[in-house]
Amino acid sequence: MTITLIDARMLDRITQKKKRMNSIRPLSKSALQKLKERFAIEWTYNSNAIEGNSLTLNETRLILETGLTVKGKPLREHFEAINHKEAIGCLETTVKTKDAITEDTIKKIHAMILKGISDTDAGIYRSVRIRILGAVFTPPDPVKINSQMSELIKWLNKQNTHPIGLAAQLHHKLVHIHPFTDGNGRTSRLLMNLILMRAGFPPAIILNTDRKKYYDRLKKADRGDIKPFTNFIAQSTERSLNLYLEALEPVKPNNQNQLILLRDAAKSTPYTQGYLSLLARTGKIGATKISRNWHISKQELNTYTKNIEKKKKQRKRK
Repeated sequence: MTITLIDARMLDRITQKKKRMNSIRPLSKSALQKLKERFAIEWTYNSNAIEGNSLTLNETRLILETGLTVKGKPLREHFEAINHKEAIGCLETTVKTKDAITEDTIKKIHAMILKGISDTDAGIYRSVRIRILGAVFTPPDPVKINSQMSELIKWLNKQNTHPIGLAAQLHHKLVHIHPFTDGNGRTSRLLMNLILMRAGFPPAIILNTDRKKYYDRLKKADRGDIKPFTNFIAQSTERSLNLYLEALEPVKPNNQNQLILLRDAAKSTPYTQGYLSLLARTGKIGATKISRNWHISKQELNTYTKNIEKKKKQRKRK
């Protein structure tokens, strides 16, 4: 299994956290359901916001939980929220049935995204040439889409790589082909998470606050360097694991696994908040971004500190 695309330290943390999550199974059905609902709202809000949807997180929650409309917001944006939530439900069903991912799977996800918005384009490959503003590549001509999508599925079925690496590469490849006139980004992020969910990971949510970083990493992948984008997706996956563990793992003594603000956590360490923030942004520590603020558990910070001390001792012995 190829894993070289993911930073070794981050991969090790993710592997250990996945084991911790597996160790507490079976998960509480009621707690898990609440967590899934919370993630569906956050996922829907962020994925749509990245594409320019103006609904706030609370407005998205209101629409999905009550079915009410928000005054002054376009009907299209309401459909985008409702459709995305339904597409998540479709992913969960696909995970349960263990159906293979095919072109029809991708078309079905896309059709749900554009339902009631652009029914003539929903689930249909584009028939026009397009250019993407700011991109360093030009998507293929429409006549090449069928063959490239067929090759994409063949490639997917041959892969034996880590699910996070596979999810990131599939996301990038689909966006690069850009098979649809609209909804390619949302479809790619949903498909990426289908790969992760099938492997037992929680969905990775790309935050709207990280939009610039997200597009920057995609652009690097367009130029041939997929590793920064893969690590970006790995960091998003670890964030979700952190949130799942905080919600579902039994509370440890002194709330060691509770997420607290990084600035508060820094007070009990020899490190400054600025230094810890740098480590968080670069994925060197398993911190969790909530809104615009970094959080971390005491357990995570203790593990990092112990590893640093261990390395110092090893260097001294040399």
